[in-house]
Amino acid sequence: MHGSPPIGTQSRWSPNSVQENIAAPWHASGAVAETNGLDLNQVAAFVRVIEAGSFTAAARTLGLPKSSVSRRITSLEDSLRVRLIQRGTRQLVLTEAGRLYFEQARAALGRISDASATVGDMSREVAGPIRFTAAADNTGMFARLLAEFVERYPKVQIDAVLTPRRVDLVNEGFDLAVRAGPLVDSSLVSRRLGRSDLGLFSSRAYLRKAGTPRRFSDLASHRFVLMGEANQRNELRLTGPAGEETLRIDGPLVVHDMAFAADAIAAGVGIGLIPTAFFGFAAKGGLSSTAKNLVQVLPEYYRPGVDLTLVSPPVAYEPARIGLLRDFLAERIGPLLQACAAATERARRAV
Repeated sequence: MHGSPPIGTQSRWSPNSVQENIAAPWHASGAVAETNGLDLNQVAAFVRVIEAGSFTAAARTLGLPKSSVSRRITSLEDSLRVRLIQRGTRQLVLTEAGRLYFEQARAALGRISDASATVGDMSREVAGPIRFTAAADNTGMFARLLAEFVERYPKVQIDAVLTPRRVDLVNEGFDLAVRAGPLVDSSLVSRRLGRSDLGLFSSRAYLRKAGTPRRFSDLASHRFVLMGEANQRNELRLTGPAGEETLRIDGPLVVHDMAFAADAIAAGVGIGLIPTAFFGFAAKGGLSSTAKNLVQVLPEYYRPGVDLTLVSPPVAYEPARIGLLRDFLAERIGPLLQACAAATERARRAV
């Protein structure tokens, strides 16, 4: 029949989840679970028959005699007063009513399975693995944050992959990621953390030796820690009181990692661009040795940053530990980004 799902279609609910939570306990006790006059055991049996492709396969999955499964489908059709399946000698064919009922019933059983799993998860101690990924630039920040989280939940084990590569969360089995910039995959579940602009920083030792720039044009005579592609790293393009300004710069060191850039700037190599939130975290003790040697230069000039977002794959059921880590990171990183943005704005207005 046109529009009917193929027999044997798999869904996000399974007999191991829904049948254990719905059909199995009531069947074992002899009780009947009814919703508006319908037996949910019958509904689950109907969905299982369509997904398995036959009464025999469904009976084997449900651990019931084939005759019992057949009686449940017949009783369901009698309750609904409509034929759901056209029974043939070789195959099962859904009627139009059966197709509509299958789609709605399968979705409803999935939601019941999700609810059962969620409630069960709440009753258990937070434990289990979490696969987490983020950019490699923020190793110090994430090391401290994840250390705090596992101290709070010692039975959680986090597999943290910090890499410049944009991993495929679904195919590579990751539960949670922090992404910078626009999201390419719109199917991911996202939670925006905020934005961090890039500012000019230097070490106090370097400024004592080379002098402190007072105007944007003064930067031309200073050494820089360079980042970016070869055709872009020598052009400094920043937004200031007069709008966007551009300057040619040079320096003895080219880096490709933000944490390394901050360390090199703190070591006195020259002036460089790093996210203001990176400096803000360092100043709070995350990178105390680096923060102690960093000072912001010309705070009224900045490069607009990108959004930071927590993303996770769309799943029917998410363990509580994943949601707890998401909330924890949002509670730590979000306010930090807001505080750094506010401090930078105050510095710009004070100039």
